[in-house]
Amino acid sequence: MNAHIRPEAAPVLLRQDADGIATLTLNRPQARNPLSEAMLAALAESFTAIAADRSIRAVVLTAAGPVFSAGH
Repeated sequence: MNAHIRPEAAPVLLRQDADGIATLTLNRPQARNPLSEAMLAALAESFTAIAADRSIRAVVLTAAGPVFSAGH
C-alpha cells in the first residue's frame, strides 16, 4: 500500500493492487475529496510508481464517500 500521509489524519490517497490492477481511492470524503495540493502530489507519486511497476496493467480511480471529487 502506498499513500501520501497527512500528519493530522488518514492518508489522502489509498492504493491497493490485485491481479495486475492498481486501485487508487481518493480518501477525504468528509471534504468531498478535493483535488488539493496534497491529493495532487499523492496522485502524481502514485502514477509515477505505477508506471515503473511492470506488473500493473490497469488503474482504477475511485473515491471514498458519496462524492467522487469537489474539484480543485
